[in-house]
Amino acid sequence: MPHIDLPTDAPGIGGLFHYRPQTALPMAQLAEVLLCGEHSLSRGERELIATYVSSLNDCGFCTRSHAAFAAAQLPGGMDLVRQVTDDPDGAPVTEKMKTLLDIAGAVQRGGLEVTPDHITAARKAGATDVEIHDTVLIAAAFCMFNRYVDGLAALTPEDPAVYESIAERMVIGGYLPAAAAPGG
Repeated sequence: MPHIDLPTDAPGIGGLFHYRPQTALPMAQLAEVLLCGEHSLSRGERELIATYVSSLNDCGFCTRSHAAFAAAQLPGGMDLVRQVTDDPDGAPVTEKMKTLLDIAGAVQRGGLEVTPDHITAARKAGATDVEIHDTVLIAAAFCMFNRYVDGLAALTPEDPAVYESIAERMVIGGYLPAAAAPGG
């Protein structure tokens, strides 16, 4: 049960967005730019970073929802997503993605945990400065989103079908509709 009275029974951040639309729009805009905008990393890869950070933060709603979003956009589907959250070093992703996940994990522990060695490894694996920048920002933003959802005890359904349904809408429509429609 959420810690505050929400105007909807929409799960996760969707319910919180309806409670406070003034903050929902800029948060959704940030997610839209980071996860859906033009980029050298695929949408699935960026969702994978968000999923990984959310799993490290033990945020059930964000882990399940972004895992569904990533799975819907990656050739390896949910099996790949699970491999990454369970063992990123052993997962069948590129060396560049492994270094970016390593950076994201460092950000999750604390910004000062990102070292020159992380950046050097990412660059050596082919990561661009924009990819490194956006990985850090995705990780930092998801620490905020995760704490927002869990700090207010947003509704977190157990049924995977809920997340698959949300994923269908997000893959097609992006994040901005989530700031305006229940269940986003």
